[in-house]
Amino acid sequence: LIKMDFLGLKTLSIIKEAQYNIKLRYGHEIDIEHIPLDDPATFELYCKGNTTSTFQFESAGMQNSLRSLQPNKFEDLIAMNALYRPGPMDYIPTFIARKHGEEPIEYDIPCMEKYLKETYGVTVYQEQVMLLSRQLASFTRGESDMLRKAMGKKQIDKMNKLEVKFMKQGEENGHDPKALKKIWEDWKKFASYAFNKSHATCYTWVAYQTAYLKAHYPAEYMAGVLSRNLTASDKMKVVMGEAKRMGLKVLGPDINESIEKFGVNKDGVIRFGLAAVKGVGANAVKAIIEERNANGAYKDIYDFVERVNLSACNRSAIENLAMAGAFDCFGLKREMFVQPMFDSTYTDMLVKYGQSIQNDKNSLQLSLFGDLEPIETNRPPYPTVTPWSQMALLEKEKELVTMYLSAHPLDPYAMELKYGCNTWCDQFKEREEQPGTVTMGGLVTKVQTKISRKGTEFSIIEIEDFTGKADLRLFGRNHTNYKDKFHEGETIYLELSYKPSRYSPDRLDMNIERIQS
Repeated sequence: LIKMDFLGLKTLSIIKEAQYNIKLRYGHEIDIEHIPLDDPATFELYCKGNTTSTFQFESAGMQNSLRSLQPNKFEDLIAMNALYRPGPMDYIPTFIARKHGEEPIEYDIPCMEKYLKETYGVTVYQEQVMLLSRQLASFTRGESDMLRKAMGKKQIDKMNKLEVKFMKQGEENGHDPKALKKIWEDWKKFASYAFNKSHATCYTWVAYQTAYLKAHYPAEYMAGVLSRNLTASDKMKVVMGEAKRMGLKVLGPDINESIEKFGVNKDGVIRFGLAAVKGVGANAVKAIIEERNANGAYKDIYDFVERVNLSACNRSAIENLAMAGAFDCFGLKREMFVQPMFDSTYTDMLVKYGQSIQNDKNSLQLSLFGDLEPIETNRPPYPTVTPWSQMALLEKEKELVTMYLSAHPLDPYAMELKYGCNTWCDQFKEREEQPGTVTMGGLVTKVQTKISRKGTEFSIIEIEDFTGKADLRLFGRNHTNYKDKFHEGETIYLELSYKPSRYSPDRLDMNIERIQS
């Protein structure tokens, strides 16, 4: 019997999405299975640590290690992938120092160079242990695999038996017993963490493909990443932040440019997908895109309702698309679609108008002699509207696409946040654990009052900036004195101090030193 373990990997879908976006924009397919393994742009991306949103190499710690390592060959990446986990991580500084010649590459027995040269004398893989046991102590293939299994599963009895065999046969092969003992002790410490090279290679190959796409087709790749994180708003914000750092523009949905998921227009701008708008179902998206592909771009809002299948794309879908900005290309104000008109709304009147036009067309086509004259239907006039505040428009936009797109309520305070604060929201959790002063600002998005286990009141204040959200917890005096200073929708600046508690030196106490608009 053979047991197979199948893992679902979202990254493969991201690669597929990117390939689709590339074909859509450039008209050619990219064979991702045959990209060069020595691509300079890809290695430059790794050397700079710009690996956010790529597979396996995106953590902050890994990025720092890559900047120190300056990888220049595929084998370096495989080794880093295998080393970056609890246990082997301790070997990373040695690995990096040896690569750069800052530490001598030494082998306990010279012949070990054959299998340890590619990892600068550091044992990284299970396969290296297996090959060395055969080279040094004449283990059979079966015995070397037994050694791998015994070490990995810490089977002490088997290990002890194999140690006797390793020492005896190693000495018979002319090797120094002291060197053999040291090698065995190193293996015992490391082999329980040693990684399977073939596994690390396969995962690094997929990771390399993502880095290659990010380096050569940044907009198409990032659009693919966004498409696969539609339901994870926090992850989306990280990806959007990375796209911004890369100099990529991400614009809201557009009725004439957006595809179902995130796509890239001819100018290299990422567009929100129509399916990313809440309340716009798959049938509506399909109807919009099929009609657009068949008969060209929509000229205006009237042309849209005259042509699109209104059974699939109903009033609610049209209104949500409008409020998300999909019809901004027609120069229309979003708020006009919900403007009351003659006991209904402008959207209702548009739908009735569209249905009337489409019914007339169907009647003409069904007429036996085609002698019916089309009935002229008046287009509903644009309503006169009282403009909404930008904040109201942005809140509606966020409700429908989970984030602020066309602008951000904090845009007027970008300079204050960047240069007047020392902590962004995505860094707050980490900074809370260190003594010192934290200055931060943002938009108050939620204020909650709760009861602790001791029966006392405390509050949780949710603050958002360009990087994400942070929860500020107020207890005791902070809660009593400052809970009423926080109001949803307001922008604030905070100064917090973290000092060792007088009751427990291991704990930090937080005090609000300053709070202002």
